[in-house]
This record gives sequence, structure tokens and C-alpha cells, in this order.
Amino acid sequence: MTPRPLPPRRLLAVAAALALFGAPLEVDASTASAGAAPADATTTCPLGSFHCPSRPISYAMCRPNALLGFYDPSLPRDSALRDSADTNVDAERVDSSNQTLYKLSGDVRMQRADQLLRADRVDYNDQTTDYDARGNVRYQDAGQLFSADRLRGNNQAKRGVADNVTYQLLESRGNGVARKANLLDAQHSRYEDVTYSTCDVGHRLWEVRAHKLTLNRDTGVGVAKGATMRFANVPFLYLPYLSFPIDDRRKSGFLAPTFGNSSHSGFMASVPYYLNLAPNYDATLEPRLYSSRGVMLGGQFRYLLPGTRGQFDFEYINKDHGENLAKSGLTTQGRQRYLYKFSDSTALWPGWNFSTSVNRVSDKNYLRDFSNDLYTTAVNSIASNAYVRGSGNWWSASLGVDSYQNTDPFLTDSSLQYKRWPRATFNLDVPLADWLEFGMDNEAVAFRKDGVVEGKRADLYPYLAADWQGAAWFVRPKLAYRYTAYQLDDYYSLYGYGGRLGANQVSPFTARSPSRALPIASLDTGLIFDRSASLFGNSYTQTLEPRLYYLYVPYRNQDNLPLFDTRLLSFDYWQLFSPNQYSGADRQMNANNLTGALTTRLLDDNGVERFSASFGQIRYFNPQRVKLPGQPVTDWTGSDYVAQASIQLNDQWRASSSYQWSPNTRKTDLGTLELQRRIRSDGILNFSYRFRRVPGSINTLLEQYDASTVYPVSERWRLLARWTYSVKDRRTVEALAGLQYESCCVIVSLVGRHYVNQYDITATRPPTNNAIMFELQFKGLGAFNGQAEDFLRRGILGYQ
Repeated sequence: MTPRPLPPRRLLAVAAALALFGAPLEVDASTASAGAAPADATTTCPLGSFHCPSRPISYAMCRPNALLGFYDPSLPRDSALRDSADTNVDAERVDSSNQTLYKLSGDVRMQRADQLLRADRVDYNDQTTDYDARGNVRYQDAGQLFSADRLRGNNQAKRGVADNVTYQLLESRGNGVARKANLLDAQHSRYEDVTYSTCDVGHRLWEVRAHKLTLNRDTGVGVAKGATMRFANVPFLYLPYLSFPIDDRRKSGFLAPTFGNSSHSGFMASVPYYLNLAPNYDATLEPRLYSSRGVMLGGQFRYLLPGTRGQFDFEYINKDHGENLAKSGLTTQGRQRYLYKFSDSTALWPGWNFSTSVNRVSDKNYLRDFSNDLYTTAVNSIASNAYVRGSGNWWSASLGVDSYQNTDPFLTDSSLQYKRWPRATFNLDVPLADWLEFGMDNEAVAFRKDGVVEGKRADLYPYLAADWQGAAWFVRPKLAYRYTAYQLDDYYSLYGYGGRLGANQVSPFTARSPSRALPIASLDTGLIFDRSASLFGNSYTQTLEPRLYYLYVPYRNQDNLPLFDTRLLSFDYWQLFSPNQYSGADRQMNANNLTGALTTRLLDDNGVERFSASFGQIRYFNPQRVKLPGQPVTDWTGSDYVAQASIQLNDQWRASSSYQWSPNTRKTDLGTLELQRRIRSDGILNFSYRFRRVPGSINTLLEQYDASTVYPVSERWRLLARWTYSVKDRRTVEALAGLQYESCCVIVSLVGRHYVNQYDITATRPPTNNAIMFELQFKGLGAFNGQAEDFLRRGILGYQ
């Protein structure tokens, strides 16, 4: 088996070499002959998408290059035809007084395969095949156009030398000038005193200049000597020697440098070096300099083998010169600090695979000190895991471990989840008939955590489910049995739910091997009615879908069971049809409930849902007796009334909302509103409001406003903004403002951000950070720092 190549890395593109055979710019014959640049198609991101793809690079704002005025689209595009092709010559006048030297003048045209030479005068030696073209020299082949003062060459040797060249590339947007161009053959060329840019001729915002440039299409390698990159005619990067790829083949070399600034680490400069070690593995070394902390070495190693692929990332600083974080109690100054991440996915045998993700930092404050302040929000913990997984037609199984590390300097390790060390699952879903299936959801876990009760848990959940349905109805009964057993470790009686007990406190864990067993029965039924309807002159199909869901679970006292991984789930519309309001297996709610719900939809002629609204409530025939510690005891006859709706009648705007009102507290428990409006083809406006009350309480858990926009002021300018405000905390959680400028060949982004990055439980108000990022993208060369683009795509819904 031949291993697949690793994904190519973007290398630092320098000089005309990169453009000569870079990203293709398809030249349409109709537009090229007219001297117009081809337009780029714009892909619009659907409304409501969480993440949108990057906009394709567009050269629609570029002016037509005058060189395209003599482009001939009828020429062949295959340079290999030159060896067998004849040379055809046309001219207004021919002087053949010398039998071997022909002097051609007046609109001379010489063509061989994909090569076309036009000039005012051409001297051609019939015996040596030497030629000398002068006056309005224009040359075209499969890859480029150029004009020159003079072009001398030899047809048989396939060589040519041009003076004072102005070129336009046909396979990319690149253009520029060179004092001398040496056309060695169809695959090799060399340039002297050359420039390259994708900008308009005569309007170069950026440009690369090199003393010498050599291109080798056979190997896909370009070598530039004395390369200088300029922006607004100001040089900002010089490299005396650079070897780099000119196609998709990977090549060792320097990557784009990055520069940044952080209030925690100061100014940062990084110049990565890429190592193309083999077709199936590579590495990157990234030395960094932090002005406030010292020198760091980062790196990455990737591999791809038959049936396996993986990646290892690391960062290491031998001695941190930065100050310790006040109030955290951490000592980092003068110490070694590191981060490493390892991921692997390996196919073991048919149906089975091994996957792992290991993440580790040297201390709790590492991510705060060395993460980029523009892109990173608060991270309280990082997870590591390793699993062997298998599956078949009717089964799946896994065996592995989960571990967590605290990365918040203001939180103790008691805030972490339990380690699952190890964890095994086995699930079945066996069809017994077209309408009947037998299944099992089984889990066995050993929970580990210092300072609290530890133990093992087995959870067995077999069920029998039927599904009868027609075009306008369904009936789905389900009968299950849940058995959960524990084996607590020694000294279990010394602990409570929150940790070790104090004097005169009594443990809730009365047995070392407690268990719980109970049946779970449910019946889910519904009807679907439809009719034709019209709205705003459009025809739709309207549905009316009543639904009843009955759930019965007998009560079992579970106060003597530990809480390893169980939390109360947020109540929403889908909780109306859930058999348990708790995550994990430590608590199973009791129920004698009936849910009634009603949904209506509007479907257009293509079956696309344009509007939907749902309303429902659970009626409790028995009290809810299973509770978590601290959860208020209630004896309600009904749950919250739950309503939700969404509408998108066209491609320009959409809205969605949800609402929960408690008839027991006479309070609103949840309210959300989301609006999204498209502004022309590349703009978006978002607004959302979120309110949630503490379950069973009158206290507010969350109330926030969130607004964001990408507003196109003109074809070239866009404004960016996001604002998140917490009503409960009476403060701005995040504020972002920026602008983007796009021209023919440059995209400039300037973004500022103010945000809460960590929650110091000892502080009255959580600490905030301010960050500024300037990003400059040269079209055709890639971005010097593309992370701001990724952040904006995540932070602003619908950003492109």
C-alpha cells in the first residue's frame, strides 16, 4: 500500500517564481482577448450556519492588464508539442538576399505549438535556427505573456534571452518586470533583477524584488537570491537565499513569520522552518522570542502510515523570565514551562480502531501566559483520552480512559471532572422484525479523583422498542430496564458528596456496594395533518402535528449513590420527550408523566421548511422525588410551558425564538430571541437575547445581549463588530471592533478586542484583557497571520 501524501504546508512565497506556477487563474478566451480579468464566483453561506467557509480570493476589483490585449486563446496549452511542431512564419516584408539569414519586418509572427512571437523586426538564421526579435516584441506560451525590447534565441536549443521584460502569467494573477529573462527550455527559466506582484500594473501595494530567480518545473522548486518584499514601496523583509516550492509539492524551507503582542508575554516574533522529511512524514521547528519571557522552541511532527495518522505538537521554554501571576499562588518565574499535544488514529483490524488525544501543560497558568489574546477565551481544563473502538452491523463497543488537567489558576483541582480510568461501553441495536428491535446501552467505569469518594460503576440498560407508523401517524412503545451497581473504594464512609467530611458529619454513603434497579416504560404517539396554504402570495403545505408522550419510571431512593458524572440537564423542548432529566447514570428520575405537544410547519414547493412552531408541557401525576444535593424539592403538577418557533421565508433573513414559562413560580424561566439579516452578498447582521433562570428558583442564572455585524460600507471597506453584555453582571463580557479593506491584491484587517479571559473567584469583577491584531494578506501569497480570520469566522455568525 502506498501511503497518501501529507497535506501540503503553505511556504513563504517570494518573488516571481511563486507566481509563475502558483494558484491557477483560469483565463477565459472571451475575457482574455478583450483584456478583462475573469470574475470570481462568490459562494454565499446559508443563513444560520455556525461556521462559514472562507471567501474565495477575488480579483474582480483589479484593472485589466494591457498585456492581455495581445493574448491569443487559440494557441495550444501543451508545451510538449514543441518538439514535433514546425515553425510557421508570417511577415509583411522578407529580405532573403543572404540565403541563410532572413530579415523579416512588418508585423512579424512566428509560431511553434504553444509559442507565439510577434515583433516589428526579426532576423532568422535558417541553418542555426537563431533568431533576433526587436521592436514591440510580444511573446506568449502556455504559461505566460511578456513584452520586451529585444528577444534573442535558438529554436533548436529551445533557448531565449529577453531584455527589459514586462510579463503577465496565464496560470496565476502574477505580473512584473525583469531586466533579463532567460528561457532555458519549457521546464526551466531564470530571471535577473525581477519583480513580482498580483497588484495592478502601476498600482503596486506590495511587490517582491529579487536579484536572481531560477525556476525548475521538473522538481517544482524555485530559488530566489537577494529577495526583498515591499509594502507601499517600503522594504520589510529581506532573505539572501530562499528555496521554495512552485507547485503543490512540499519543500523544506522557512514559513511565513508571525508577529504579535500580548499583555502577559510582551512582543512575540516567530520564524518557523518546515522540514520535508519524507512523503509520509514531516516536521516544523518554530523558535519564538517573547520580550517579557524569553526564548521558546515550538514544533510539530506529522506522520501518515498505512492505516494510521497522527501529530505531535510541543512548546518548551527553558527559563521563564516573566512575572508570577498575582493572587494565584503559582511560581513560574525562572522555571521550565511546556505544552505538548499528541493525537493518533490507527486502524487495528476490520471494524476496530485506536484513537488517542493527549494534552498537557506544565502549570495552570500556561495557557493564560502563552495563548494569543485575540483568539483564546477562558479555558478551565484540558482533556486527554485514549480509546479502542469497534462496531458492526448491530453493535458497538469501546474501551479507554479519560483524564483532565486544571488550567485555571483561580480554581482548585476539586473543580475537575472525575477521571474515567478506565471506561468500557457495549451497545446493541438488533432488529427482531421490521417494527421491533432489541437494544442495550451498557457502560462500566472506574472513577478516580483525589479528595472525594472514588469507585466503580456498572450501568446496564436493555430495552425493547417497537415502531408502527404510516403516512400520517406513528406509535412507538418502548420498555426498558435499568440496573446500576457501584463498588466504592475503601474509606467511602469518610466522604460526602462534596469531599471529605468534617467532625460529627455523617456520610450519605451507607453501603460500599449500593445498587439501583427499575423499569422504564414509554409510549410516544403522534398524528400528522397537512393542507395547502398561501402566505404573501406564495403557496405552502401546512402541517399540524399533535404528539403525546407518556413516561413511567417508579421511584427509587438514590441518596446513597455517589455523583460521579451526573448533572441536571437544561430544560428545553426536547426534554419534554426525554426519559431522564439528568446526565450520566448516577440519578434516574422517577416519572408518571404525560407530555402533550403541538407542532405546525410551513413547507414550500421544494419541501424546504420555511416556518415551524411548537408548544408543549409535561403533566406530572406523581411528585418529582429524585433530586440532587441542593436541588429544591418541588411537588408540581406540571412543567414549564415550552414554546419555540423559527422562520425563514427568504434567503435574506431568519428569526428563531424559544420561551419557557413556569405556572408554578409564575416566572419566565427561559427566553431567547435570535435574528439574522443578510446585508448584500457579503454582509451579515446578528442579534440575540438569552435569559435563563436557575431551575426551580427565582434567581437569574444568565441574561445577555449579543449583537454582531459585518457591514459592507463599499466594495472595498467592511466594518466588523461584536458586543456581548451581561445584564446580571452589569458589564460587557466581550466587545470587538474592526475594519477590513480589500483591493485588487491586498486584504487588510484591523481588529481590537476587549474580553473576560478568566474568572477569578476571589475578585469582585473578573479580569479582562485587551488585544489588537493587524493582519495583512497578499493575494496570491497567502496571509502572514491567518488566525484572525479564523477567530472572526467563529465569533461572528455568518462571517465570510
